[in-house]
Amino acid sequence: MRLTELAGAIGVDYRGEEREISGLGTLKNAAGDQLSFLDNPKYLKELAHTSAAAVLVSPKYADAVPAGTIALVDEEPYLKLAMASAFFAPPPMKREGAEPVIGEGSEIAPGVSFGKDVVIGEGVTIMPGSYIGDDTVIGDGTLIYPNVTIYRKTVIGRNCIIHAGTVIGSDGYGFAHTKEGRHVKLHQLGNVVVEDDVEIGANCAIDRGALDSTVIKEGAKLDNLVHVAHNCEIGEYSLITGQVGLSGSTKLGRNVVMGGQSGTAGHLEIGPFATIAARGGVTKSVEGSKVYAGFPLMEHKRWLKLNAMLSRLLEKKK
Repeated sequence: MRLTELAGAIGVDYRGEEREISGLGTLKNAAGDQLSFLDNPKYLKELAHTSAAAVLVSPKYADAVPAGTIALVDEEPYLKLAMASAFFAPPPMKREGAEPVIGEGSEIAPGVSFGKDVVIGEGVTIMPGSYIGDDTVIGDGTLIYPNVTIYRKTVIGRNCIIHAGTVIGSDGYGFAHTKEGRHVKLHQLGNVVVEDDVEIGANCAIDRGALDSTVIKEGAKLDNLVHVAHNCEIGEYSLITGQVGLSGSTKLGRNVVMGGQSGTAGHLEIGPFATIAARGGVTKSVEGSKVYAGFPLMEHKRWLKLNAMLSRLLEKKK
């Protein structure tokens, strides 16, 4: 799609150099024929090094766009990105493509449905009622229990276990908002990558990335009823217990432990070997190799002292 055509379609005034735009990308990973955006000054460093053909940007950051990249200046860059995403969203189902390639020794139960161009490794077991979407790849030895839904372009590694009712690759919760209060969908164009030896419990929801991938790294173990939002990264061998919720673009280092019903705000990092106690609320990035608790979050020892002080204070008032 030509840049001038796309700009006109989303209401951005642009009359400069013509370029062909093949899709959308993040500032960090956009190719030279993709459109990106900047809406958060946190990513100004990535803007300086982007390879994107063009970047949607507000007037106050227009001068920060690097040479060789076109600045599409607008007061609402995220809204215009959402509008642009509709032009690059794939159809819900492929009409043409190859039938699934199923490796030797795999067992596919009756009632399993496949999209187009699916590749299943050797020794894979898929139980009844599951759906494997277009362009999905599943590695050797993986076990998928009944009624699992795997959306398009998901990549699942070797020897994974996915329990019943889990959904992998559903749309992330991404909307831009007009001044009138209307919500415009940012079509989720990324995917989910599940590395080797990952186990995902029952009735989990793993959202696809908005523009890149949501990644669950090797050896991570998720309990039942876990929600992983778009663009999250769960580090190697992390343990995520029941009813944990990770907001978008949360990054967990390796061997992070998150207790039941704990959760994060978005766009933050939890350092490797950190532990978040049950119901802990993480609102900003925290260092690794420590134990945290409470809301607002603090180190666990301090949280224990605080609760002891409150208890003594209440006793004095009796």
